[in-house]
Amino acid sequence: MSQTAASAAIAAILADPRFQAAVAVMEREHGRTVEDIIRLTEIPSPPFKEEQRAAAYLGMLREHGLEEVEQDAVGNVMGRRRGTGNGTTVVVAAHLDTVFPEGTDVRVRREGTRLFAPGVGDDTRSLAVNLAFLRAMDAAGIRTRSDILFLGDVGEEGLGDLRGVRHFFTEGRHRDRVGAFFTVDSPEVDRIVTGGIGSKRYRIAFRGPGGHSFAAFGLVNPAYAMARASLTLAGLTAPSDPQTTHCVSVLGGGTSVNAIPNEVWMEVDLRSQSAGELARLEREFLAGVEAAVAAENAARSTREGPVTAEVTPIGDRPAGHTAPGAAIVQLAVAAVAAHGYAPQQEYSSTDANIPMSLGIPAVKIGSGGRGGRAHSLEEWIDVEPGESLRGMSASLAAILAVAGMEPG
Repeated sequence: MSQTAASAAIAAILADPRFQAAVAVMEREHGRTVEDIIRLTEIPSPPFKEEQRAAAYLGMLREHGLEEVEQDAVGNVMGRRRGTGNGTTVVVAAHLDTVFPEGTDVRVRREGTRLFAPGVGDDTRSLAVNLAFLRAMDAAGIRTRSDILFLGDVGEEGLGDLRGVRHFFTEGRHRDRVGAFFTVDSPEVDRIVTGGIGSKRYRIAFRGPGGHSFAAFGLVNPAYAMARASLTLAGLTAPSDPQTTHCVSVLGGGTSVNAIPNEVWMEVDLRSQSAGELARLEREFLAGVEAAVAAENAARSTREGPVTAEVTPIGDRPAGHTAPGAAIVQLAVAAVAAHGYAPQQEYSSTDANIPMSLGIPAVKIGSGGRGGRAHSLEEWIDVEPGESLRGMSASLAAILAVAGMEPG
């Protein structure tokens, strides 16, 4: 699709009285949307424990009159807004989980138009905004050719490893009908994610016989093997184009300052915009682990046993990309530009990685407004109506353009 055609399609939607009525509904119900944000934020949703929030959101989807409201085997909740074409489905998703551990105080503090709470913007606001989209379309009588499946998914953050959307596209019953995928994630509407940064994450446990630091000196030391492996990773090529990174991020092990450890471990994060570069980086890193173990066993005595390494994958997010000329990209860019923003196309790691890697057109769009300090205890969003509604209108226009808004 050309940008000219996309801009014309968006202009037609913005000029449609039904779309204008939908925006008026979102404006009139802005207070309800804010109440939904607060309600959902204050339901804890720590990693791998999203059950309470999922149950609440399932009820909200049902109250909004969607069809086929259900929860799947991994905890995703969803409901279908039926289109007129009996064809493909457009998924509009937001993730239920936050990065914060169980026991975190998630009560919302309000200062003027700002809401402060862990997880309030990433991604709770989007859950509430998707409900606002649904109410606005219903109240304005907007129909689309494609079905729209509203999805609240689990496991987007951290070690969740995109497990909700991964399950949806590998085992979910709707997977074969999806023609386009939006994940609504973070407030910023001008930043459209069209590329998925792939990542491989490992926990490497180095083990050996251990012993007294003085009396057993000369035995192999797992910590030296881990150090060699870390330095090997540090020396690996990481091109800037395609952007590729590596990091030794978490370390642990040992028993005492005067003991050769019998186990130490590290966790590493490997990332790239390119699936090929990521595979190369992974291959060279794992070879480096083997070489580090062999070098340590050659350097010191193995009379009480050698050093070994146990390699455990803890994360695997596929790289992917939605082509710049794809209709979903052109329409999202046109919708954002038509609302006075300067759209930027970016790479990131989001739920859209999974459909992108499968060749399904997918982007990440914003929920509107502003926010900051994501993944911190001082996370905040600004729910000032003007800026919030401008962003919501842009994202809704993009969704309706992709889903095929029917003429009035």
